[in-house]
Amino acid sequence: MSDPFVVIGGDAAGLSAASKCKREAPDREVIVFEKGRWVSYAHCGEPYFVKGEVEKLENLLSLTPEDVAERDIDLRREHEVTAVDPDAETVTVEGPDGEVDQPYGDLLVATGARAVTGPIEGTDLDGAFPLHGLDDAAAIRAFLLDPSEDALADVGGQDFVDRERVERFGAMMPPETAAIVGGGYVGVEMAEALSAHGLDVHVFQRSGHLISPFGEAVGEAVAEELREQGVTLHLGEEVDRLAGDGRVERLECAGGTALDVDLAVVGVGVAPNTGLLEGTGIELGEDGAVAVDEYGETARDGIYAAGDCAEDDHTVTGEPAWVPLGLTANRAGRAVGATVAGDPTPVGEVAGTAVVKAFEQECGRVGLLEDGAEDAGFDPVTETITAGSRSGYYPGAVETTVTLVADRDSERLLGGTIVGTDRAAVRIDTVATALEADMTVGELERTDLAYAPPFSPVWDPILVAAKVLNGKLKD
Repeated sequence: MSDPFVVIGGDAAGLSAASKCKREAPDREVIVFEKGRWVSYAHCGEPYFVKGEVEKLENLLSLTPEDVAERDIDLRREHEVTAVDPDAETVTVEGPDGEVDQPYGDLLVATGARAVTGPIEGTDLDGAFPLHGLDDAAAIRAFLLDPSEDALADVGGQDFVDRERVERFGAMMPPETAAIVGGGYVGVEMAEALSAHGLDVHVFQRSGHLISPFGEAVGEAVAEELREQGVTLHLGEEVDRLAGDGRVERLECAGGTALDVDLAVVGVGVAPNTGLLEGTGIELGEDGAVAVDEYGETARDGIYAAGDCAEDDHTVTGEPAWVPLGLTANRAGRAVGATVAGDPTPVGEVAGTAVVKAFEQECGRVGLLEDGAEDAGFDPVTETITAGSRSGYYPGAVETTVTLVADRDSERLLGGTIVGTDRAAVRIDTVATALEADMTVGELERTDLAYAPPFSPVWDPILVAAKVLNGKLKD
């Protein structure tokens, strides 16, 4: 056919778009180029594979290449798109058989994000890992095993995995001391994963709080939990370099702190993969992600972007924001696929809803916290409360801490966080829904949430926080 829908990237956004387009327009040719071997996998499950809670790496696959083929999608793995020519409506592709120019009718850029390790020196040493892909997870887990164990047997997915890398780390003596550089999502989750293997785990965080996007109350609760679990925290410490003779042996901080380590996980952040678009005239936003309209289309007709490489409009501010999360990618990809198939579908707004598990602590956040609200031009009012997760007389009730933020003038809810050990994280969805509905704090307070002693007190912690914050707004 002369107008194929070409997708660059075979993960969440890319294959969601390809599948939806093919379902709605079965006669449309759909081609997906993926530069790696893995497709459609769960990034967020990698720490749990390293920990051992997920038995096989292949369990993290949402779709296998065979599943994709059954959907009549032309998936070409190990094919890297190296250039986009919007004027000629072609992409240049480097594959096993050489370079070709592939025409497109519509194009989706779903190139995702890449792990950031700089400006730390020594991240290329053996024993230093990012955690941004299944091959990283496989190598780390192999490194944790005794050399007498079959590392590949634990990995699974042997047709895709970097066997040489797994076997090389599987042959090494397991590490005893691990440094995690970065106290964000990956850092906190990997602290739990590595502790499960009996390692002496140290977390280095440049700022004074862990998981900074979740705010101070959550960060303090997570820090206390990690310390109780035997993790050593180095807050306010900026890692300068990893050192060793071919293999990580030492970590050194800019302030002089040093530690002997034999494993380092560097998780200081991610950045959108948009280098491919240089010179195309496609606009990028402040964070380097692709600027798109409400349908995921760029300023160049017929070229879309979705997932971790693209911006979306923020629910609270209405302004473009870069929020690289799983649901955002899947939802936007599906919407683009529908649009390309002839059913214009908005990609939806984002509120930055996120949850993370830190040993027994469940953490959630959504919307804008105080600093972000000020930056966006609001006059924020913040309240933090602690309330029971169930009726006090019912077994299992524990303290749950909720922070809510509102705008002083409009009394509109702007965001919130939650932390606790009893089904705390899922409660953040109530706040996310309130943000989507543009609720005021008073309207949230009057929301009819479910009550029964095994599940919640009469006043759910979210309602308690709204009640207290609403009183503060009225003062």
